[in-house]
Amino acid sequence: METLERLSITEDVRRLMARYVRYADHQRWDDLANLFTEDGTFTPHKPDGSVWLRMNGRDEISATVGASGGPGVTLIHHLFSDEIDVDSATSARGVFAMEDIVIRPEDAEVSEAIPFRRMHGFGHYHARFVRTDGSWRIADLTQTRTRLDFSN
Repeated sequence: METLERLSITEDVRRLMARYVRYADHQRWDDLANLFTEDGTFTPHKPDGSVWLRMNGRDEISATVGASGGPGVTLIHHLFSDEIDVDSATSARGVFAMEDIVIRPEDAEVSEAIPFRRMHGFGHYHARFVRTDGSWRIADLTQTRTRLDFSN
């Protein structure tokens, strides 16, 4: 593969992940889910390495990630320091350092399911990308955590 093609794919993947965090911040859950392949997966982990949950397919990703938003919720995501490996003209892998902040309204109920009003997290996205029908999509996204801070 030529250098120019490899660089073009790298930039396409960067832009795909930039859309992912922008759609999350604006709570555009269906748009976010459509960045995945139809059978794509999203698996966030806890800081101890255990699986928090696993989502399979666009509908489940949209509904589950969308449940974290809601009226008055502020979401902030940042990506840093990407490492993208181009495997072929239709396949790539990447690791993106990340930081996210979730701020729920002062009157939001704190429960066992959502035990915080404010969360500040750090970690990495590990992704596998495929090009189908001329567009890059996320086939598999795993979020690992190095730290999560909660406050009420």
